[in-house]
Amino acid sequence: MAHRKRTVQLHFMVTEYERELIRQKMEQLGTNNLGAYLRKMAIDGYIVKLDLPELSELLSLLRRTSNNVNQVARRVHQTGNVYDTDLEDISQKQQELWEQMNEILSRLGRVS
Repeated sequence: MAHRKRTVQLHFMVTEYERELIRQKMEQLGTNNLGAYLRKMAIDGYIVKLDLPELSELLSLLRRTSNNVNQVARRVHQTGNVYDTDLEDISQKQQELWEQMNEILSRLGRVS
């Protein structure tokens, strides 16, 4: 019997779909050795869990801005008038959206 360096066997089940995803990732990497791939991923791979409360705030701000734009569009269609205060409010909300998005993108850029 051959002397093996690895003496502990691990066993786990996957669905057909998960097996196909693993096969696709192995293909992208250019390897056919399932054991080596799974060992490498289990030891050196990582899971990214993003905790971005700013994202909910960003979505809320986006909804409010969309509502404001819709209200202004309705008023313009009904009256033909555009009010500076409405445009200023939309502009301010757009600026807040960009600031929030830049913060999220900055945090995502630090993930490595």
